[in-house]
Amino acid sequence: MEIFFDIDETEKGFLYEESMRMLRTNLQFSGSNLRVILFTSSIQDEGKSETSFQLAISFTKLDKKVLYIDADMRKSVFTTKHKISEEVQGLSQFLNGLNTEDIIYKTNIKNLNVVFAGPYAPNPAELLYDIKLDEFIKRQRLNYDYIIIDAPPLANIVDAAIIGRCVDGAVIVVKSATVSQRVVKKVKDQLEKVNCKIIGVVLNGVEMKKDSYHYKYYDYYSNKK
Repeated sequence: MEIFFDIDETEKGFLYEESMRMLRTNLQFSGSNLRVILFTSSIQDEGKSETSFQLAISFTKLDKKVLYIDADMRKSVFTTKHKISEEVQGLSQFLNGLNTEDIIYKTNIKNLNVVFAGPYAPNPAELLYDIKLDEFIKRQRLNYDYIIIDAPPLANIVDAAIIGRCVDGAVIVVKSATVSQRVVKKVKDQLEKVNCKIIGVVLNGVEMKKDSYHYKYYDYYSNKK
């Protein structure tokens, strides 16, 4: 089955696309061994899911094979947000015994495959501790240039830290003027406890001022079109 994503590249605008290219470039310059990347945040609605998915799409434009994994088995809205009407199986079912080939879906986006979260799991932390996850990620490293994992927020639950043992590094997404430094530091500490390398932080929801370089560049670019 092929999953269709309706992606309108003009909807985000030039500044967003430029920011995504910058994020992609920064990750590439962080080292060639950085191939399995976890995205998390402190709380819900900081934009980590959208950021991680758009990054996955951005990598495919470089002709990189990408596997995007929705690992939020508690409260995923990925299928709802992208209006996936097909009945799909996912990570929670795989960790409960489903075969690998049953959870990896091709998409209409060239070079992009996805793994959905699957039905709500009452015991996601216990499932994520299973060695099946380690073995799955290890096998998929052979098939993809990048694996992008969208994990649940880390301020109150430990799922992202558990997944952290399987990845090459983590990115923390922070929405501007939403969470305190203390809460973000708690997320950082949780990841460091499992020896998960923190690559950096993405600051979301920043209003661009008219006197900023990127705003002026966007204005020049728009007027040239």
